[in-house]
Amino acid sequence: MRISYNWLKQFIKLDWTSEETAALLTDLGLEVEGVDKYESVKGGLQGVVVGHVLTCVPHPNADRLRITTVDLGDGTPVQIVCGAPNVAAGQKVPVATVGTDLYDKEGNHIHIKKGKIRGEDSFGMICAEDELGLGESHDGIMILEEDLKPGTPASKLFNIENDEVFEIGLTPNRADAISHWGVARDLRAGLTQKNVHTELITPSVSNFRVDKRTLKMDVKVDDNKLIPRYCGVTISGITVKPSPAWLQNRLKAIGITPKNNIVDVTNYVLHELGQPLHAFDAAKIRGNKVIVKTAEAGTKFVTLDDVERTLHEEDIVICDENGPMCIAGVLGGKNSGVTENTSSVFLESAYFNPVSIRKTAKRHGISSDASFRFERGIDPTITQYALKRAALLIQETAGGEITSDIIDIHPKKIEDHTVFLNFNNVKRIIGQEIPVETIKKILVSLDIKISTMSEIGLGLTIPSYRVDVEREIDVIEEVLRVYGYNNINFTQKLNASISNSSRTEDYKLQNIIANQLTALGFNEMMANSLTRPEYTKLSENLKEEFNVVMLNPLSSDLSAMRQSLLFSALEAVSFNINRRRADLKLFEFGKTYHKLPSGYDENKHLSLTVTGNRIAETWAQQQKGSDFFMFKGLVTMVLERLGIAKYKTEPVTNDVFAEGLAFTVGQDIIAEMGTIKKQVLKEFDIKQEVFYADFNWGAIIKLVSVKMKFTEISKFPEVRRDLALLVDSATSFEQLYSIARQTEKSLLKEISLFDVYEGKNLPEGKKSYAVGFTLQDSNKTLTDEQIDKIMNKIRQNLETQAGAQLR
Repeated sequence: MRISYNWLKQFIKLDWTSEETAALLTDLGLEVEGVDKYESVKGGLQGVVVGHVLTCVPHPNADRLRITTVDLGDGTPVQIVCGAPNVAAGQKVPVATVGTDLYDKEGNHIHIKKGKIRGEDSFGMICAEDELGLGESHDGIMILEEDLKPGTPASKLFNIENDEVFEIGLTPNRADAISHWGVARDLRAGLTQKNVHTELITPSVSNFRVDKRTLKMDVKVDDNKLIPRYCGVTISGITVKPSPAWLQNRLKAIGITPKNNIVDVTNYVLHELGQPLHAFDAAKIRGNKVIVKTAEAGTKFVTLDDVERTLHEEDIVICDENGPMCIAGVLGGKNSGVTENTSSVFLESAYFNPVSIRKTAKRHGISSDASFRFERGIDPTITQYALKRAALLIQETAGGEITSDIIDIHPKKIEDHTVFLNFNNVKRIIGQEIPVETIKKILVSLDIKISTMSEIGLGLTIPSYRVDVEREIDVIEEVLRVYGYNNINFTQKLNASISNSSRTEDYKLQNIIANQLTALGFNEMMANSLTRPEYTKLSENLKEEFNVVMLNPLSSDLSAMRQSLLFSALEAVSFNINRRRADLKLFEFGKTYHKLPSGYDENKHLSLTVTGNRIAETWAQQQKGSDFFMFKGLVTMVLERLGIAKYKTEPVTNDVFAEGLAFTVGQDIIAEMGTIKKQVLKEFDIKQEVFYADFNWGAIIKLVSVKMKFTEISKFPEVRRDLALLVDSATSFEQLYSIARQTEKSLLKEISLFDVYEGKNLPEGKKSYAVGFTLQDSNKTLTDEQIDKIMNKIRQNLETQAGAQLR
């Protein structure tokens, strides 16, 4: 929000510098993010003075040039070469002296310096209107009034406005400060706290009167809950033309382009008082009848931005007998606006339901200055006052007469609300006792009335325009921000508390797994829980009717809560691949949301996503792509890190996984992993293989136990023996493993397959397994006799039960 300092000082007389004022506004919660300079003419005509042309003779080397001698008021005339056809001796002219910077209307820069023009010295430039940025004429130099004194700065002649503009980062709750009047009101409260007492000046509307009653509009309001207050008046005999310079400068300073005097006045009052207004061309209102109601669903309407919009049944519209003229509080209609031919207007000032305006603005994707204020809640008490203010300004800038009484439909007054402020709560929350008299002074400066007073607190009446002050805590915040956060004393004591928490707390387990995954090269991602509802069509396991849909979505792509973390992960993969980052390892802790027949359901999940190469190519090793079994190892590592070892795996196939595995404990599926199908990847423009795992975090937490089991490291050595076995091609290592394990259960610690061979020099239908057997006794050292006895027994059982032959 931009606030003009010159404009602000119309409400509150202040001789502070802009830096001092900005600091106070920031302390009050209206953070000033920057202060910009504004000049009605860029450069401010610095260095341009009135010159008196003493002589003017033809240039000896150019037919169209003149050599002039000009008095600049310093006692030493200077020579200036000029090409204007209308320059003559005796004239008073604007002269840009050497060193001056000039800017034309387009902002083009000219630096004036000493030079030679066709062999003659020139010390400055006699200027035309467009060269000074004062107009567009370039037919000749400007001729000034004869009685002007040479050397007079041009900035004084042309009323150049210099202003400073505050860029305020306004928080959404401060609807009361969305205007120069609102900021001045807050500034007064801050000054009062600093014992600077100044009057708050309000624009007078005492001159408002009805001149004639020749143009009456019948106004009908259908729904007083949506339109609590509606005011209007007609003004006839106006002339639509450019606004006067003072009005244009006010609007330009805050970044608004002037249009014409009628529109400029409505914008001026909007930013002055915070009350949006709208002017209708009265001649275009059919039947002289204004109807304020909700629209008929499906009605087509062309707005000021020349866009045809389809109205919703909850949109408030301003209509005449033929149909809508304006989307109330949001944007006017193309066919009812003010034009150069307008001679009479119906001026509207209203208070609309903030929720209704916000829904309409979001529904149509419109963000206007009016909707910005209406949807936050404006002051319902100044509706008629702002209307009078605007009507008087229109008469001042466009002429005309007030030709109707003010229509003010206001069946039920919006009441101020009451709050009781307890002194003990003020002290407890602020942490410091503030004198009662100081509290009372602050509240009065904020227009909060003290209705009752007792030893324990104050009964307060909060003005209706303070929509953000409804509870006692809100009042305490108001007291604190005006009193000043910097005035609160802080102790050097640091208090801390220690709480007892379980080792299986959710956040602790998350940290354990996050640390493990980052050590393995993963990056954590955090995706939006809002997503596209159409993603449910990519999987039969997701149902469209289970979507949790937003009532007021920011966009169609963020209109439903996600039912799966998969598509968020694929969006991230696609985003990175498109930026030449194709080797990815991502994990996310997130939630899924379902609207089931039994009610809303919310579950926590952990997702892993791997794609591309597992390691980058270096001089020492070639690139190696990620594969299914590598990914399975990562999934099992996560489960084992959480102490979950007794799980079963079974193949799973669905419309998302080309091949996959489900990890189950009892009847519960705790994780699923697999390779994403190509048709799903195609929806995200992903052309490389992607592996994805989904952990049911809620089920996993239930399985994690605080009981710790450990086995003491044996003091006695382990022994390894290897066997090279010739087996049938159909024989699996799992069969050999099972036979060996059954043969020796206590001393056989590990069985490993370290080589498999099929092919040349082996009989047909045979393959070779190289298997390692590790033996260890935790109580004593094994002897050769014991080892040989065990190995012979294992070999015999492998031969008899699996047909294995020792090679």
